[in-house]
Amino acid sequence: MDIHVDVVVIGAGGGGAILGLLLAKKGIRTLVLEQASGPPHGIRGEILQPNGQKILDDLSLLDQLPQNAVQPVRHFHFRQIGGKRLCSIDYAELSPPYNRALVTLPHVAHRTVLEALEKQNPGGLWYNASFTNVLKKGRKIIGVEADVQGKPVRISANLVVGADGPASKVRESLKIPTKLYRYPESYLVAILDCPEKLDEAQYFLGKKEILGLFPAAKGKIYLVYLIDAESQNAIHAAGVEPLQKRWSAMYPELSATFQGFTNWEQSTVMPTGRTRARTWVTDGAVLIGDAAHGMNPHASQGRMQAMVDATVLADLIPSCLAEDNFEESRLKVYEKQRRPKVEMLQRLADEEAFFWNTGNPVLAWLRNRVFSTIDENRRLKYQVLTATAGLRETPPFGLLDRFLALGLVPDPRADQRPPHALS
Repeated sequence: MDIHVDVVVIGAGGGGAILGLLLAKKGIRTLVLEQASGPPHGIRGEILQPNGQKILDDLSLLDQLPQNAVQPVRHFHFRQIGGKRLCSIDYAELSPPYNRALVTLPHVAHRTVLEALEKQNPGGLWYNASFTNVLKKGRKIIGVEADVQGKPVRISANLVVGADGPASKVRESLKIPTKLYRYPESYLVAILDCPEKLDEAQYFLGKKEILGLFPAAKGKIYLVYLIDAESQNAIHAAGVEPLQKRWSAMYPELSATFQGFTNWEQSTVMPTGRTRARTWVTDGAVLIGDAAHGMNPHASQGRMQAMVDATVLADLIPSCLAEDNFEESRLKVYEKQRRPKVEMLQRLADEEAFFWNTGNPVLAWLRNRVFSTIDENRRLKYQVLTATAGLRETPPFGLLDRFLALGLVPDPRADQRPPHALS
């Protein structure tokens, strides 16, 4: 073998970079391979939910995020396009200190983690390193083959971690059966200067139309607009003016901001999909993040759950090393701990996509009614908030709550305060 480490991580994304850093802090010999030529760039909206904030805080990284690149957001308002406010979610209902969402400029949190990884483990992050295949001894995975800056390299390891996204080559090499679903909608994401100074997040819902506006640092906003997955070429061909007009009609208060959208370089298109791997582990290998369980962005938890995967796996690996046991049955502890919550969030995200993205007027009416009911029900609103914040292990609504959310009968516990509330 060209090199031997305890753990080799394929992919330095949200989960892989966190895992590499956690293991390096534990003194575990770790190598992270990233096929990109360097840290990420380009347009990507990034909202750190409370569970992600806590992970960064535990790594002493939350305070290292550049303050001029981070915007705390307390309120998220859901509105009917052309109509009334439906519901407002207040992050201040959560227990401090993680009682705000943090909107960061593109890749700020990710770059902070990568910088910490390189400082903690010099030479332990390789860019221009593409995974090509797993190495096996019988049925056990014993390492990987990779192309590193154009040269083949063989790396032996006690554990191989696939953190390489929904189209995971590691998962493919492991021959793990996986259900991949591509949603019929994508999102156009733009970052724009906002002379009107938006302070609170706005989410407009219509019939097969969504416009999300999120305040960011340095007087900017993220704009997220639902589009048909096959419509990108037609939208580009029509130019930016129809979008400017449509957004201004939906939210006239930000017309000047929308007029600042003048070329496609200010935007990107984000496809959406769901990944469900039949298993996340095998002898000597593990999948984390989107390689195992990608979900619709409506859950606002995709990157956060990859980070949680990393923390759970990092706690397990030292005992596996001490026992010299990386068999599937031992690694299954990680999957059994993580899978129930992830599958709950996947189901929740699918339900939200079904109702929020709908073009059916009956479903749209039902969606708006549920939002309005939740707005008047402090208990249900708190349950929705804790799911979005990544703080729940169980679904936000049981069968009775679903019935009560229709607003047909009163909820005797509607005014129930969060457990930590003082008043």
